[in-house]
Amino acid sequence: MAIGCGLCSATGTLIPPIVTGEAADLVKDTGAVVVLLGVVVSLVGIALVGLAGKSKEAELSDEQKRQAVAEFDFKKGMLVALFSGIASAGMNFGLQSGDVLQEAAVRGGTLSKWQGIPVLVVVLLGGFMVNVVWCLQQNMKNKTLGDYTKSGAPVVSNIFFAGLAGVIWAMQFVCQKMGEPAMGDLAYVGFAIVMGSAIFFSSLVGVLLGEWKGVGARTKTLLGLGIVTLLVSFSVMSYGYKLTEQAKLPEVQAERAVQDALNAVQRMQNS
Repeated sequence: MAIGCGLCSATGTLIPPIVTGEAADLVKDTGAVVVLLGVVVSLVGIALVGLAGKSKEAELSDEQKRQAVAEFDFKKGMLVALFSGIASAGMNFGLQSGDVLQEAAVRGGTLSKWQGIPVLVVVLLGGFMVNVVWCLQQNMKNKTLGDYTKSGAPVVSNIFFAGLAGVIWAMQFVCQKMGEPAMGDLAYVGFAIVMGSAIFFSSLVGVLLGEWKGVGARTKTLLGLGIVTLLVSFSVMSYGYKLTEQAKLPEVQAERAVQDALNAVQRMQNS
């Protein structure tokens, strides 16, 4: 998961500005550079958590690994993680390419904080279609289509919990799109924050549920360093955003002064 999220965070955050010809925005001022540094720090944190997971696995015997995962295959797992990490970055490509939909939503009277929701509808619909096709293909392959109407099967509870998981998962992107208007030119960093937060909170939940109970000192150290590093990365990105806003302050003040002068002239003309 750490490898996939790390690649997803890096490619999903950095490639969209490059593809759209806005790569210079990544280092356009001190604030942007600090934010970019925060993204790098978050990748380090994700890597440390991943190393903690690898260290935890190293403490298990081969038999225990196979009992935990019946199809355990490190090479295949790495290939899948690499592919899914890069491919999943397409999510942010879609989220950052919906300006036309967002502008139309605002023109239609949608509040600024909700303008990204139409983009989510389109992006998530694509993911839904891919998953439906894959699930049906697996159902046909394994001859399990009948399970949906099988007598005694907990269909209702399965649908409820699957739907609940889907809503919880989708809410991370709803929150991302709600926050983007406030982030301005640094909106592309939201994806890195989402990915870093996913690793951060999943690690904390794992600790609370006892998943790391009994592991060695090295594993605990790596996990602790990873969690702390992710916290630091959030602080660094927040500080970078603050610097960016401060850099804009003189321009904003100048625009406000011009507007005040125009208003004063207008009042004089009216009087």
